[in-house]
Amino acid sequence: MDIRIVLLYLTSEVRRLAQRWRDDGDRGDVSEKTVTIAVMVALAVGVMAIIAAKVTAKAEGISF
Repeated sequence: MDIRIVLLYLTSEVRRLAQRWRDDGDRGDVSEKTVTIAVMVALAVGVMAIIAAKVTAKAEGISF
């Protein structure tokens, strides 16, 4: 899967959720927001791990 597609999806989801939270106001649904943020953080960490693995593999392949 192309990393640009994943990043585009994550950005659009964050924007959608932010807009929904602005529209809804504060209804006391802190647990839902906490879970959503935790999932987004987990996805971001996963994406960073994939990027780090690819960069490391590319760097190890460089020979002088």
